Amino acid sequence: MGAHVRRGRRALTASRAGTGADAQRFRQVLGHFATGVTVIAGLDGAEPVGFACQAFAALSLDPPLVLCCPARTSATWPRLARSGRFCANVLAAEQRELARRFGVSGPDKFADVAWSPDPHGLPILAGVLTWASCAVETVHEAGDHYVVIASVTSLGDSVAGDPLLFYRGRFTLSAAPDDHSPPEVVDTLLAWPRFADWL
Repeated sequence: MGAHVRRGRRALTASRAGTGADAQRFRQVLGHFATGVTVIAGLDGAEPVGFACQAFAALSLDPPLVLCCPARTSATWPRLARSGRFCANVLAAEQRELARRFGVSGPDKFADVAWSPDPHGLPILAGVLTWASCAVETVHEAGDHYVVIASVTSLGDSVAGDPLLFYRGRFTLSAAPDDHSPPEVVDTLLAWPRFADWL
């Protein structure tokens, strides 16, 4: 990886959430925290790669830092991490299908996806609300995910529009989704093993 992976002072393991009913309860409770949806995109050599990520947040204003949390089982993150850079694309409400595409493993998620390069050549997806270009500073192991801390090197313009949100297992425009609509394939705040690139 482009950045050193560090272990926390105390071992963080997935078992802290418990197993069986306890793990399901953890998913249910944390699923009530509405999040935005991003696509973390970069280059593996000349090939664009990326994954959908809810676990993205601003961390510091001075210096400008963000964090994202790819799953340790992600097939995309090791490819993206080699360059030490990524572009966080903030998805708009009408980009649900894009979130679904990048939320599951696949051989070529960028097929027929329009994008333009940021100042470092990283993918800015067409139609996003805004974007942030980032350089990886540190990577920490945390249970079944990594916590990636990155410095912001460039920022995109912001456009008017509603954000794509994820709440209680569904994409939505507000924290009041239609309870009769089917859950998304990603289904919860936490990644299911068969969808290794989500989060």
